[in-house]
Amino acid sequence: MPTTAKLVAAVLFALIGWLAANAHVPALGENAAIGWFREITALIGLLVGWRTMGSLVGQGYADAVGAGLRSSVTLVFFALLLFSTWLMFGQTQKMAYDGPMEAVLGVFDFMLQQGRKMLVPGVLGVLVIGGALAGVLTEWAARRWR
Repeated sequence: MPTTAKLVAAVLFALIGWLAANAHVPALGENAAIGWFREITALIGLLVGWRTMGSLVGQGYADAVGAGLRSSVTLVFFALLLFSTWLMFGQTQKMAYDGPMEAVLGVFDFMLQQGRKMLVPGVLGVLVIGGALAGVLTEWAARRWR
């Protein structure tokens, strides 16, 4: 059921996804093909905001901060999974893996590598502060427009 809180959460987490991706771009290196990285991360944020944060409202402001942080972690997980899978498929075209299981493990290896690169103050600040603030604003929207 569409609600105003879900819409607010979707918009805010799309913004958080775009800002976090933008803060992560320098860590990718000069030769990295950025392409649609920011936009796809924003789309993941939109979906996470709608599905995760939008359904966790109504418990109070303290729980909304936790729900916002949970949504930020969910956003990071799915973004890492999607982009690591994309990188793995790029490696399979170069015949870098001996078998399918090694390719699947390659996804998790890419997730760890990219996750380490995300441990910089800019990305963490956007995710933590933005997630907590988005949680509070979503809770406010849920109370304001029932």
